[in-house]
Amino acid sequence: MTKHIGILLFDGVEELDAVGPWEVLSWWTRTSPDDGYDVFLLADSLEPVNCAKGMRILPDVTLDAAPPLDVLIYPGGRGTRGHLLDEQRLEWVREQRETVPLMTSVCTGSLVFAAAGILRDRAATTHWGSLDRLGELDTSIEVRPHDRFVDDGDVITAAGVSAGIDMALHLVARLAGVDRAREVRRGIQYDPQPPV
Repeated sequence: MTKHIGILLFDGVEELDAVGPWEVLSWWTRTSPDDGYDVFLLADSLEPVNCAKGMRILPDVTLDAAPPLDVLIYPGGRGTRGHLLDEQRLEWVREQRETVPLMTSVCTGSLVFAAAGILRDRAATTHWGSLDRLGELDTSIEVRPHDRFVDDGDVITAAGVSAGIDMALHLVARLAGVDRAREVRRGIQYDPQPPV
């Protein structure tokens, strides 16, 4: 039986927060279908999603029509700011917490998790510019400012933007083994050596 990984899209989502994990996970699931996972993009509707820097992305399925998730990836971006005060969105996150075995976030997606109460008494991280806000939303969070991602068992949070790629590779290693994650890393030629 196929296990499902959903990447949430919403207006104002940071492009690489969603597309970085998508690259890793779609390469994995397409080249190793016997591992038993698929990945798709979900949103409130099937209308194009306007991302933070102008890219438009088409979701695969609506939240209401999505199959039960095994992993949820909640990206960040300026669009998360409104989610912090959107009780309907926060309640949706809490409902996912009850049924989704592994909740993950990239960048300021962790702020939404904090506002929903699912990071209470956990270690977590976010984009460097929002670390203080993460701690303000829930003072019980052990904020990890220097970690690219924090694996706290059934919740994983990643730092800003490109850290989502690292988190997704870690996710592959958790779900399918380190050798598979290395295959994916080589396949997408991910070998960070910043030129500056």
